[in-house]
Amino acid sequence: MKGFQEIWQYQPGEPFMFTSAMFWVFFGVILMVNALVYKHRITRTGFLFLASLFFYYKAGGYFFFLLVISTLVDFFIGRGLEHFTIHWKRRLLLILSLTVNLGMLAYFKYAWFLADIWTDLTQQSVEFKDWLAIFSNAVFGSSFEVDDIILPVGISFFTFQTISYTMDVYRRQLAPVQNIVDFAFYVSFFPQLVAGPIVRAREFVPQLYRQFSLTEKQAWHATFLIISGLLKKMVFSDYIAVNLVDRVFESPYLYSGFEILSAIYGYTLQIYCDFSGYTDVAIGLALLLGFRLPLNFNSPYKALSISEFWHRWHISLSSWLRDYLYIPLGGNRKGKFRTHLNLMITMTLGGLWHGASWRFVLWGIWHGLGLIIDKLFNPLTRCLPRWIARTTGFLITFHFVVAGWILFRASDLQNASAMLSRIFSAFHADMIWPAIQSNILSYLLITSGFMLHWLPASIKETLRGWFITLHWTAKVALVALAVVFLLQFRTTELVPFIYFRF
Repeated sequence: MKGFQEIWQYQPGEPFMFTSAMFWVFFGVILMVNALVYKHRITRTGFLFLASLFFYYKAGGYFFFLLVISTLVDFFIGRGLEHFTIHWKRRLLLILSLTVNLGMLAYFKYAWFLADIWTDLTQQSVEFKDWLAIFSNAVFGSSFEVDDIILPVGISFFTFQTISYTMDVYRRQLAPVQNIVDFAFYVSFFPQLVAGPIVRAREFVPQLYRQFSLTEKQAWHATFLIISGLLKKMVFSDYIAVNLVDRVFESPYLYSGFEILSAIYGYTLQIYCDFSGYTDVAIGLALLLGFRLPLNFNSPYKALSISEFWHRWHISLSSWLRDYLYIPLGGNRKGKFRTHLNLMITMTLGGLWHGASWRFVLWGIWHGLGLIIDKLFNPLTRCLPRWIARTTGFLITFHFVVAGWILFRASDLQNASAMLSRIFSAFHADMIWPAIQSNILSYLLITSGFMLHWLPASIKETLRGWFITLHWTAKVALVALAVVFLLQFRTTELVPFIYFRF
């Protein structure tokens, strides 16, 4: 009886995510029920909405109330924007939406960061309490810590998603959703809810009113995405993290410069495999349910410039920042200085979106500088022979991004500085081979991971097409083999996806 009750309860120590066995039991039930109700649009939408709420409750506990608040506020504001024609009233509604969504994000994600800044400036301390935790403890008998504000999982994603909806309705680029269940389902759709991609309403909502369609090829394409995403996460990302990256970043003074450099390259692969692995699985799950999510990664480490990198990395966020921040600031329409300033503001705030720390602010500034330098030197690269421009562009871009990941991953600026210092002061070339021998599998995974990433797109498409066209028995056998392989690499403790904390 106790085990049955635990299924319905939030378990903080047992993350409910794509790499847990319980999630796949949950998704199996979703598929079976969806197969029974897919012809009835309202029933199907309502069921998937309730399933999505349950998923978020299992993933984040009682914080799903925030999701409900954001949904209700933006649904009725969207209806209000349709009803009112007077400009100041519509603008007031937009400000209300931004205040609620950004206010929630600021409180739960940035309160202590802002308090620390205030303390540094005024020498006056500020105390915060987690009022949602207080409410939950009082009403539901939970035992959340009230003196520390817990970051609700996925809040950065669903707030940006609802903001994009309100902005599009305000600009009259989108008609407001008339049914609150349809809108709530759009906001809460579980495959991409907690770590993206950030889906625009104009891309997703029309799909609610289309007849369910899933061909055999699409089903196997979805399966291919799910398996490849899990392989990225559980084989490459998790193993490299547990056996190399986490150890070195936690105690850089215990390792040689070569091992530190290896960990930095390892994290470069880890964060890509972790995040793109999540989105591959999310896109595959959504496709099996009849929904198409946008591409979020396109081999970003093949980029030949920082601008191209941001067209390939976390595409849904970079396009969101472009459409709702960079262009409203003036984009590139007001001269070079304003263009560069707008780029810097956009990337700095983009860095801050990732976390309440000066590390992320500096990471955003680093990429802002990269984009500005890219624009300044772009005319010069056109004068170089094509092969030289491409080779130097790739090498500079890749290592610029790698250097930025040090700020992104290090526990603090002191550790980031120590790592950079030890690369040059304690490289110890004589320790290279012993270091490789002692952790040979991590080095093999890093090497093979980058090689697979840099394969031409045509080869990857050929492999995907080959899998889809195989006889079903061969495909089932390959999937079973992949599952066994995944279980062999599974760590004793589930490693949360990196972007769950953002």
